[in-house]
Amino acid sequence: MSSHRSIAIVGAGPVGCVLATLLARRGFDVEIFEKRPDMRRADISGGRSINLVLTDRGLRALERIGLRDQILELTVPVLGRMMHSIDAELSYQPYGKDDSECNYSVSRGGLNEFLLDAAADSGVEIHFDHELIDVDVERGRLIFEGGAEHEAGVIFGCDGAPSAVRRAMVERCGIEESVEFMSWGYKELLFPAGPDGTYRMEKNALHIWPRGQHFLMGLANLDGSFTGTLYLPRQGANSFDELDEPRKLREFFDEYYADAVDLLGDFVDEFLKHPTGKLGTVRCAPWHVDGRVLLVGDAAHGIVPFFGQGLNCGFEDCVVLDELLSEEGDLESVFETFFRARKPNTDAIADMALENAVEMGEKVADPGFLMRKKVESILEREFSTLYRSRYAMVMYSTIPYRVAFEIGEVQEQILAELSEGLQRPQDLDLEGAGELIDRRLRPLYERHDVDLRF
Repeated sequence: MSSHRSIAIVGAGPVGCVLATLLARRGFDVEIFEKRPDMRRADISGGRSINLVLTDRGLRALERIGLRDQILELTVPVLGRMMHSIDAELSYQPYGKDDSECNYSVSRGGLNEFLLDAAADSGVEIHFDHELIDVDVERGRLIFEGGAEHEAGVIFGCDGAPSAVRRAMVERCGIEESVEFMSWGYKELLFPAGPDGTYRMEKNALHIWPRGQHFLMGLANLDGSFTGTLYLPRQGANSFDELDEPRKLREFFDEYYADAVDLLGDFVDEFLKHPTGKLGTVRCAPWHVDGRVLLVGDAAHGIVPFFGQGLNCGFEDCVVLDELLSEEGDLESVFETFFRARKPNTDAIADMALENAVEMGEKVADPGFLMRKKVESILEREFSTLYRSRYAMVMYSTIPYRVAFEIGEVQEQILAELSEGLQRPQDLDLEGAGELIDRRLRPLYERHDVDLRF
């Protein structure tokens, strides 16, 4: 990719900012166009900001631009799940083999503001209040609301799941697109900090109130508060459409989330005021038009948030693309290689995220599931070079998502066999477990060249 070609990035979210910073540091002339005002100077959250989770894949991208340690200072480590039963009983599931394996909760706004500054410091020019309405792909021309236009040698669409760049590629270039919405929606709620900024729940845990067809969750912020998110059907019984007045809302929370009511404080007005967000999965193919336009992040492969990988997957896109740009080759070849390498992996994490929605809403409260998790914890401890959970492979390594998905399918069968009839996890037949793991999983590791020493 010759450095004299100008680059336009549509979307100033975290992925767009990281990609812009990487390209600018390579010497390219980069401009970002964002439809919203500058969030560093205006409040634009709109009550629909789910806290983001950073894991190893995302941290790798931040390390690549030299910002890993600075951004970690904005986060709260999350070491496991804390389940709140309907009877207000608590149960805890650690995420990793030890406390070194954790996720990092970060405010979407705080992260984005930091990355906007980083992009600007790298020489990127950022244009706000530029809403894209069309792309003339042949001429490399962006057309904005109000008539403004901009020409660029290369256009990157980093404008999220509702991508205007992708829409233009579908309409003008015939790329295939599928957008599937879940029946659930979501609303943000705030768990306020206690006196003097104290945490009123366990700080280093993802809190989940699993209730089957709906659930509440909370992630800690630096100021002692928690960002809560209620996931609920959009229509029907116990839905956002039904909870349209204070009385119904209070009755619903008193029945299903009684122990959260005191922690939420005066949440009724907040709930009724905040908009209901949609949850969906975006798939499309191909992600590029020749060497002129490329989709990156959610614009190419938006996923639901239940595996905490949307941000990390988008950041991993940036790393892979940056590595490919280091090699010789024309842009069309680079973009096609990028698409072929990433598409199977992004499809896999999309499927895993949908599966995890069921796990978080229902399975985390199921005794059989909890037994399998306890057995899995023993396997990870006793056979650390032969067994790592699918969750660990996704969150704490860069093993390709597709490989983690395939290994996870076999793991489910192994856990079901080992847990059948087991009354206590400590009664697990370790010798038989080791033989089963060696026979079923080792061939997969060898086929995919997987190293579990992470």
